[in-house]
Amino acid sequence: MTNNNEMTRTLGFIPVLSLVVGTILGTGVFLKAAIMSQYLGNSTWVLIAYVVAGLLSLAGALTYAEIGILFPRAGGEYVYLKEAFGEMPAYLYGWQRFWISAPGTIAAYAAGTATFAAPIMNLEMMGGQKGFAIILIVFFSALNCMNMKFNGRLNSIMTFLKVVMLVFIIGGVLFFTKNGSSQNISAAGSAFPGFSAFGAALLAALWAYDGWNNMPMVAGEIKNPSRNIPWALGVGVFALLGLYGLIHYCYFYALPFNEILTANSKVNPTALPAAAKVSETFMGSSGILFLGIAMMFSAIGAMYSSILTNARVPYAMAKDGLFLTSLAKLHPKTEAPYVSILVQAVISVVLALSGSFDQLTDYVVFASWIFYALVTASVFKFRKTLPDAPRPYKTWGYPVVPVVFLVLAVLLLINTLWTSPQESMWGLVIIMIGAPVYYIQKKFFTTPVARQPATE
Repeated sequence: MTNNNEMTRTLGFIPVLSLVVGTILGTGVFLKAAIMSQYLGNSTWVLIAYVVAGLLSLAGALTYAEIGILFPRAGGEYVYLKEAFGEMPAYLYGWQRFWISAPGTIAAYAAGTATFAAPIMNLEMMGGQKGFAIILIVFFSALNCMNMKFNGRLNSIMTFLKVVMLVFIIGGVLFFTKNGSSQNISAAGSAFPGFSAFGAALLAALWAYDGWNNMPMVAGEIKNPSRNIPWALGVGVFALLGLYGLIHYCYFYALPFNEILTANSKVNPTALPAAAKVSETFMGSSGILFLGIAMMFSAIGAMYSSILTNARVPYAMAKDGLFLTSLAKLHPKTEAPYVSILVQAVISVVLALSGSFDQLTDYVVFASWIFYALVTASVFKFRKTLPDAPRPYKTWGYPVVPVVFLVLAVLLLINTLWTSPQESMWGLVIIMIGAPVYYIQKKFFTTPVARQPATE
C-alpha cells in the first residue's frame, strides 16, 4: 500500500465472480414466488417475469462492464456518475446509497435471516428476530474490517456453498419429487394479468437479482480489472438467470399453484416459504429444516457481500471531499475502510429496527433503479467523450442493449410510482434532501483527500 488512503489490488477472477453471484443470491429466490403469484394469478407469468427481470439485469450488467473498465476505482456507480454528469448527480447517488440502498439491503438480508432462523432456533435469548438481525449486522460488519484477501476467500467459499444448496434443491425436485408434474404449471392458466400487476411482480423479481451492480464498487481492489470486471459480470448474471429460472420452474412443477399462492409473503407472514414446501416433497419433514438452514446461509452470504461492496462508496466519496473525510480512513493493517463499514452498520441497525422485509426491499429497488438508468445512459456519453479510450470489452449489442435497458427501467419506475406511491415518494424525497446537504457539506465540512493514480 503506497499510503494510508489507497487500496491494494488483491482480488482475482474467482473472488470477483463470487462477489457478483454472492451479492445477488440472497433471499429473493426463496421468498418472492408467493407475492409474485398473488400479483399475477398464474405460474406462467411468474416464470416470464423472472426471465424478463433476469434479462433486464443482464443488459445492465453488460453495459456496466464497459464503464467499469474505463474507471477501475473504488466506488462503482458513484465514480461513473461523477465522470459522466458531475458531482451533484454522483452525490445524490451516494447519498441515497448511504442512507437507503446499502443499509436497507443489509437490514433486509438480516431480517430475512432472522425470519428463516425463527422456526429452528431459540431467538428469544438474543432479543427475538430483530435482536438476532442486529447481532448479524454487527458481527459481519466487524468481519469485513479484516483484509480483502481474507474476505475474498471467505466470500468465495460461502458463494460456492450457496450455489451447491440451490442446485441440490433443483436436483431433488426434478429427480426425487414423486407427485411433481408440468401439468401443475398449465393448470394455473396463462391469462395476462395486466401491465400494472406485471410491473409490480417484476419489481419483486428484480429484488432477487439486485446486487449485480455491486462488484464494480470494489474495482480499486481487483487485479486486471479490464478482464475480470466484464467476465465476472457477464458470467455471474447469466448463470443466475439460468438457476433462478430452473428453481422457479421446480416450485411450480412440485406443487399446485394454490400451494405457492398461500406460501410465506406479506399477505401470509406465518406460512411456510414456497421453497420449504418444495423441499418437503423430496425430503419429507427434514426438508423444512434443510431449507431453513439453506435460506439462512444464503441470506447471510448476500449480506456479507453487500457490507463489503457498499462500504466502498462513502469511502470513495470521502476521498473526493463529498463526505466526511473520516470515512476515507483505511485500517493501517487490514487496509479495510473500517470507518465507512462501521457507520454503515449503525444505519443498517436502525433500519432493521424500523421496517418489514418487503418494505425495505421495495425502498431499495426503486431508489436504486433511478441510478441504474443514469449509469447505463452514461455509456453513450463516454462513447462520445472518450472515443479513443482502451476498451478491451465493449457492450454486447450496443446500442440496442443499453437502449432496451433504459426504456424498461423508465417504465418500471413509472409503474412503481403508480403501484407503490408511498414507498416511491419517500425514496424520492430522501434523494432530493441530499441536494441542499451537498452544498452545505461541501462548503463547510469536507476537504478532498489526496488520491494516487489508479493502476491495474
